[in-house]
Parts: sequence; structure tokens; C-alpha cells
Amino acid sequence: MTRNFGDRLTAAIREKKAAVCVGLDPLLERLPKALRPADSGRTSAPSPEPRGSARAEPNQSRDREEAGASAAALVAYGRGVINAVAPHVPAIKINIAFFEPFGPDGIAAYHELIAASHEAGLIVIGDVKRADIGHTSAQYAKATLGGPGDDAAVADAVTVNPYFGWDGVGPFVDVARRTGRGVFVLVQTSNESAAQVQGLTLADGSTVCHSVARMVQEWASAEGHVGSSGYSCIGAVVSPRDLESTIRVRALMPNCIFLVPGFGAQGRTADEAAKCFNSDGTGAIVAASRSVIYAYDEAKYRDRSADWQRCVGDACKEFVAAIRMVMPRTA
Repeated sequence: MTRNFGDRLTAAIREKKAAVCVGLDPLLERLPKALRPADSGRTSAPSPEPRGSARAEPNQSRDREEAGASAAALVAYGRGVINAVAPHVPAIKINIAFFEPFGPDGIAAYHELIAASHEAGLIVIGDVKRADIGHTSAQYAKATLGGPGDDAAVADAVTVNPYFGWDGVGPFVDVARRTGRGVFVLVQTSNESAAQVQGLTLADGSTVCHSVARMVQEWASAEGHVGSSGYSCIGAVVSPRDLESTIRVRALMPNCIFLVPGFGAQGRTADEAAKCFNSDGTGAIVAASRSVIYAYDEAKYRDRSADWQRCVGDACKEFVAAIRMVMPRTA
């Protein structure tokens, strides 16, 4: 029988004694200089000239070479990050947006790093934020989660957008339940303008965010979705932007593991993140990206910046310690 994703993630967190994951969002211009391709000033794969141009074919060939070199640099860097953090955390979150600009080579790099993460014993969350009308969402689900349960290059869970309702989310849940994978539904995000939609007040006095939370809990608690840990294969992305709202969302979603973004570079603190856990110290995993993976750029690590992987590993250990300090003591 395929093991429930909520059970898998909860067990992995307990094994590492760390309710955290590291986000891999690599930008070429922020990679250690030794890893950057020769032309790393561009932040995305270059566009070919129009077909009518006499130089179109040479430029296209050059662009393909540059995309390949860029993707290779992301893989080399990603492997270094994975090796640095794997001893300390149970999971890694890989953001596909930072790979897609480099075309097929970028997509291949994304999957290669998923496989490398699995080799290192990490659970992989694919940060893809997909969803659409039903038949299109089914294809997205197949592309991002659809491999067999032992497929090393397929993420263990993905992020999805609830705006299409169950039509958009259901196909992902169907695949996740069948393969022992998971889905994290966006509920309360970390971006500055999130309140423009999520904070809108409804007729009953609640907000859009709270309405979505209730809806996701209904999906999460459906028959066959909750494991022996009490947590579902359906979790939620919840950033602790507003203390009162976060406490309410936590109460509304008892069966959902929260993926908690915004720690570190985005300004969320450990004390704020702690509000996303249940009283027994379970039910959440806090993510940090830039504050860990670019630690070698920080003044506090300047004395060891020549060994960039050491900087990443040290920052990861400090991140783990910060979250442990605020965890409920019963965890």
C-alpha cells in the first residue's frame, strides 16, 4: 500500500528533528563566481533573432549553447547546495521558475536536481504553482507528479493554485493519493500585495484567505486523504504575514501540514513562523531560500566565503536552530 505523504513528511521531520526545508531558487548572477558561465549577465535564456534575420541560425545555435551552459551551472550549484544542507534538513523546495527560462536544458536540470535530492535522502517539494480548468490541470498533474512512486526524478509534492476550485486542484490530488505524493495549496502567501485578494472581506465577515482555508480543509479531510499521523496528503502554503489571521488559519486546517515561506530574506521571523505549528509542535515545515543558499554573500560569513558550500551549510544549521528554539516544547 502506498504511504500517505503527510505521514512521510511528518516522519522525515521527526527523524531530522528539524521542521524546515531549504528553497532552491538559483539566479545565475548570484552563483559563486567559479560556477558562473562565461556570459552570466543575463537572467534568462536569450531570445533568438527574428526568422527573417540573416544571423538567425548562428544566433539560435549560440543561444542554445548559452542555455546549456547556464543549466549546467545551475546543476553544479544545486548539487553543492543539496550536499551542504542534506545532513540538516528533511526536505528541499525546488522552484521550477528559475529553470524554465533555459528551455529543455533548464527543465532537464530541474529534474536532475530532484533526482540528486532523492539520492541525498531528501523529500522534494516542486514549487510549480500550477492549476487550470480540469482537463488542462490533469496534464499539469501528469507532468509534475505523474511518474510512478519510485521515479527518482519526480517531486514528492507540488504547490498548486486554488483559484480554479476543485476542478484545478483535484487532478493533482488524484495523482498524489495514488502515488504517495502530496499537494500544497496556496492559502496565505508571502508577497506584499497578497492582501489585495486574500484579505478581501466576505459577507460573513471572514476573508477570502479564511474561505480558502475552510475549503482546503474540507478537501484534506476527505476519505482516504488523512494518514495515521493525522495529516493529509493535501497541505497548505501559509506565510505568517498577519498574526491574527495566521492563528485563525491554523485552527481552520487541523489536518493540513503548512509549508511556511517568507523566513529570512522576506522578513518573517522564527517567532512568527512558530504560529503555523499545532500545539504539539507538528503540522508545519518552514522554508528559507535566499538567506541560506546565498549565505556566502553575507558579511557574517565573509571570512569563510571562499568555501561557499561551508557558508550554505553553516547558514542552514543556524536556520534549523532558530526554528527549534521556538517550537512548542512537546514536539
